[in-house]
Amino acid sequence: MNALLKAKNAYSAKKTPTRTLRDTEYEIVARITRRMIAASNPKDIEGFKELISAVNDNRKLWSLFTVDLASSGNQLPPSLKANLLSLANFSRDHGSKVARRKASVKPLIEINTAIMRGLRSGAP
Repeated sequence: MNALLKAKNAYSAKKTPTRTLRDTEYEIVARITRRMIAASNPKDIEGFKELISAVNDNRKLWSLFTVDLASSGNQLPPSLKANLLSLANFSRDHGSKVARRKASVKPLIEINTAIMRGLRSGAP
């Protein structure tokens, strides 16, 4: 490789796009949602363990969202914060019901899917 080609490669633009916080949030929600979908109809105890693991991770995620929403640095509009906090409470409570086999995981999947749509829409 000659010096000109080496310099061109060293100083050329990177091919990997920069990830934003929104992209990272989307990916985390999507990963957990995919796991809940995959385990949504457990056939055996191992399948139920997978479902509980995914639901537990979802509950942790919503707990982290709650901390962020309550922080003084969060600049989301108050009405959106209130709505998201309500979803967080529901998601954590409903996840407990799923773990006790008292409820379906479907509402959690629907909530996360709506959050993913919001993250992709470009809305604040």
